[in-house]
Amino acid sequence: MNSPGWYWSRLRCMSVPEVAFRIGRTIHVQSQRCGLLRDRAPADADLAKRGVHLFSIPVGVDPEGYREAADRVLAGQVDFLGPATLEVGFPPEWNRNAKSGRRVPLRFGKTLNYRDQQLGGDVKYLWVPNRHLQLVRLAQAYALTDERRYLQGIGTLLASWLDSCPYPLGANWTSSLEAALRLINWSITWQLIGGPESPLFQDSAGHRLRRLWLQSVYRHLQFIRGHLSRYSSANNHLIGELAGIIVGSATWPHWHETELWLDRARSLLERETQLQNTSDGVNREQSTFYQTFVLDFLLLAGLYAGAAGSEMSAAYWERCERMLEYLASIMDVEGHMPQIGDADDGYVVRLSAEAAFCPFRSLLATGAVLFQNSALKAKARRLDDKTLWLLGPDSREQFAALGHVEQGGPIRRSFPQGGYYLLGENFDQPREVKMLVDAGPLGYPSIAAHGHADALSIYLSLGGQEILIDPGTFAYQSEEHWRRYFRGSSAHNTLVVDGRDQSVMGGKFMWLKAAKAACESFEPIGSVQRFQGWQDGYKRLADPVRHQRRIAFRTEQNQFEIRDELECRSTHTVERFWHFSEHCEVRLDKDIVSVTASGVSLVLTTAEPCTLEMHRGSEDPPLGWRSHTFMSKIPICTVVMRNTIGGRAALTSILTYKLV
Repeated sequence: MNSPGWYWSRLRCMSVPEVAFRIGRTIHVQSQRCGLLRDRAPADADLAKRGVHLFSIPVGVDPEGYREAADRVLAGQVDFLGPATLEVGFPPEWNRNAKSGRRVPLRFGKTLNYRDQQLGGDVKYLWVPNRHLQLVRLAQAYALTDERRYLQGIGTLLASWLDSCPYPLGANWTSSLEAALRLINWSITWQLIGGPESPLFQDSAGHRLRRLWLQSVYRHLQFIRGHLSRYSSANNHLIGELAGIIVGSATWPHWHETELWLDRARSLLERETQLQNTSDGVNREQSTFYQTFVLDFLLLAGLYAGAAGSEMSAAYWERCERMLEYLASIMDVEGHMPQIGDADDGYVVRLSAEAAFCPFRSLLATGAVLFQNSALKAKARRLDDKTLWLLGPDSREQFAALGHVEQGGPIRRSFPQGGYYLLGENFDQPREVKMLVDAGPLGYPSIAAHGHADALSIYLSLGGQEILIDPGTFAYQSEEHWRRYFRGSSAHNTLVVDGRDQSVMGGKFMWLKAAKAACESFEPIGSVQRFQGWQDGYKRLADPVRHQRRIAFRTEQNQFEIRDELECRSTHTVERFWHFSEHCEVRLDKDIVSVTASGVSLVLTTAEPCTLEMHRGSEDPPLGWRSHTFMSKIPICTVVMRNTIGGRAALTSILTYKLV
């Protein structure tokens, strides 16, 4: 159970209108639990109304990867978050947590506290199998091979789920976003197996399955509409929920309400796309993972709405293109992406079974075709299977027809609305030097749920080798001390005062006080490129500390000078943190840090005397870790420079590199 302190902190993040809204919603939910104000039962579906059909079998796709993936599903395995696999059985016990083994009771879903670890354990392990991405795997295998066992597998899973998860009971009727994800994957499955005329529905049992499935579709649409994420919860959840309504209404327009639901969701999604993403293409949650998560929703919703005759505006599509260009700009020459903010490695859909699938490059390939953008093609490098499934067979020729672009630099060097800035040279070339500076806000909206305390942090890639990295996320609901570490300031390449985070945490997905950061000047041209910015996270201390960071990139000297200027009245301990990729060999020799990686060497020095420490995989306190994927972490080398300051002080760090 959440503590009284958590509820008080959560209340502090709400406006008066939000408090009134949540009181009203609580009354409504409790009334439903008691049998009052129940949603209207679905009418019979009018199958004469045809839904959109976007998905067909792409030409030139190797079926073996999809066959293997589908066979794993039939063997009771489900792809979890990232590369992990869960053993869930076939069919699974849908209300059983695959990690804890505990079963969540079939009580009224909206009053279940899914955050309660004692109820069922980390709810991610229950929710992910219930998103039904595995049904799409079976449908793809069936479409490519025409093997009946894959179709029968879909029928078995669906029948089992519909029987085990009756509306509105259990953990699968708690989250509108989870319902939307399930609906999107149902839509793709429905199309790939042949829609209402699918062989799955030929006999009497099939007719019954179709009827029950369509009733659940209606309930999903009804449920999502009734429980949209609002106010301080209106982040990627709201975008995903609206996308789910659009996809569901366009796929199954079999009830008179669905046209209205689609139009209303489209209008709201248009608004949220502008609110939640800056004009220069940065998702305001300040997370590269959630940027891709949101883009998947936006592209799917836009394609479905257009196919249903309710085309999204030019402004909507322009914002999507800007978001893709931001990702292309910050990606290094070898495809590495800074792990800014939270990530849980979840997918909206898993359309590709390729071993070398990269979600970032895949989105860029899709964007290259959609927007006829040759610069996105250059960063994507190739057309992937996901794009072929999504955009159809013509996308191969469209991608090939795009002109070749000689990359002379990122699409843009600065994103002032989003708060990110690029220093470097030889962009998109083998000898690329790329430093990303973070001067953006903590996150979005008031609780900044997925933001990290990383103001004025930097990320450095040399010759396509990650050198200074963002350590990632690791955990959400479980492992609270690791959750605090990975989102805290000491896990980022920035400065910490008196051992405190720049911003104040209020819970696992909540910040009470957010540090502000800003760029004062940016000069990306010439032999000396410069950035100057500030953050105010330590002005909240009893003795306020002002922090300004100046970065000078001297191209002719192969050198970055990072000067941290501080101003206070009393004495403070200041620590500078440097987190090196696991591919780096790091040596500490007195006051010199030597770093080597494939084709790269770097020396880190400081102009002022300080205490230097190197940590690798420290447990207490946590330090020297990186998390590439959800619930996994590996040791890395972290260097800490410690000084005691008083009054005015300047701490200068010098990075001198060499590319072989």
